[in-house]
Amino acid sequence: MEPLRENVSSHKYFIFDGFNELGALRPVLFIPFFFMFVVSLFANSLLLYVIITQKSLHSPMYILIAAMAGLDLSLPLFFVPNMLLNFLFDWRGSSLIGCLVQMFFVHLLGTCQSTLLLWMALDRYFAICTPLYYHKCMVLPRFLRFVIPLLIRNFLMITLVVSLAGSLPFCSKNVINHCFCEHMALVELACGSTAVNNLVGLLTVFLIPVADFIIITSSYIVIFSSVLRAGRSGVKALHTCVTHIVVMTVSLTIILVAFLSYRIRNGLPAAVRVFFSIMYLFFPSCFNPIIYGIRTTEIRQQILKMLTCSHFVQTVPLT
Repeated sequence: MEPLRENVSSHKYFIFDGFNELGALRPVLFIPFFFMFVVSLFANSLLLYVIITQKSLHSPMYILIAAMAGLDLSLPLFFVPNMLLNFLFDWRGSSLIGCLVQMFFVHLLGTCQSTLLLWMALDRYFAICTPLYYHKCMVLPRFLRFVIPLLIRNFLMITLVVSLAGSLPFCSKNVINHCFCEHMALVELACGSTAVNNLVGLLTVFLIPVADFIIITSSYIVIFSSVLRAGRSGVKALHTCVTHIVVMTVSLTIILVAFLSYRIRNGLPAAVRVFFSIMYLFFPSCFNPIIYGIRTTEIRQQILKMLTCSHFVQTVPLT
């Protein structure tokens, strides 16, 4: 009976095998991903530093941008270092518990990205459509009424997704065709029924990013209508929305492609699916601080002022 017991036992240790199709060229991936990691750390740290140290940027809109920078700074730390070690030193292993912990934090912070875009849309809605009540609406106790329910929603849904994934039996193989513990990449290895996992996964997608996207879109439709009625006086206010729309469009497009690549049998190579599911988490962390730093006039001016002062101090001779 001993062999039978071994056959039906569930794996507790997994190997990450993403981009294995590249063979000997796989370690080369360390270079672009390490470069993106450095850009993400530097750009988000700079954006956070500028907003925290400049009192003129301590308004709700910039505090939300700082929150986005903090989120974009934190998210890559949960999977990029291990991924880089995987590429460079072939360190591929993880326990099931470690895998589930990584999955929880990666997906929780990932859902918070779309939720934060929703908060930014609400901030612009209050600022443009109800300017007389803006500061009243954005007072912390009132604003927390929008924040806390969405955070509870994200936490409960991701906890459910990860708990269901952890309860599956993995009795066939333990090689995950990915570079970190992505939900669908792990669930695909299960030897039991995954219908509940797929259903809850779909429900999570509809209740978080899709629901956020619908509310965000509705907010910006109302904002654009208000700006068009205001004429020239609303053009400056509209400029602040364009940055959020660019970030939202890029983020949600990559999320949609990554989601569909796993759930539609479209003949995509495994490496392409892995690439998109990495980029939907990683690319916004590099893209967001750059686009906010370039397009937001006040932040750009403060960064240029700080760099100019730093250069001036370096060039002044010591006496």
